[in-house]
Amino acid sequence: MRILDSARELFAEKGFERTTIRAVAAAASVDPALVMQYFGSKRELFSQAVRVVPAPLTATDTDELVDQLLASLGLKLGGLPEGTQAMIRSMLTDQAAADHVNAALGRQIDSVGAALPAVEDPELRAALVVTALLGVTIGHQFLGLAALREVPADHIAALLRPAIKALVGPLA
Repeated sequence: MRILDSARELFAEKGFERTTIRAVAAAASVDPALVMQYFGSKRELFSQAVRVVPAPLTATDTDELVDQLLASLGLKLGGLPEGTQAMIRSMLTDQAAADHVNAALGRQIDSVGAALPAVEDPELRAALVVTALLGVTIGHQFLGLAALREVPADHIAALLRPAIKALVGPLA
């Protein structure tokens, strides 16, 4: 749908606060009233534009789980969907965006926690894995940290592998 595509692009570029219904309508070549008719409010438009469904983890052992988690990081370093960009860019300035990020991270933590083998503190371990990968993604995609931008994603993954494996595996 043109309206949602335009909204994703603008929210990703400008964040929630600086994106207007009029700007979304103009980008979609529709009347602002049509945007309001379909979505009712800017908040609902944002909610639908940033909706993200994480890929399920299908790992059957620790090494495979580490591989899947690091592969997801490689995908994120290659570029984030506009809805995800919009959500992350807006999370520090808009409480609703922060709530969306919190809910999305909660689903990811639950997914990683469910995929962990029988380990102590699975929810804490899953939260540490998810937030570590999020931190690398933010440093790479939003802050443009040279140390992260100037090396291939597979090199970053290789350096992270022992830490992620330690978090998802049994204590030594």
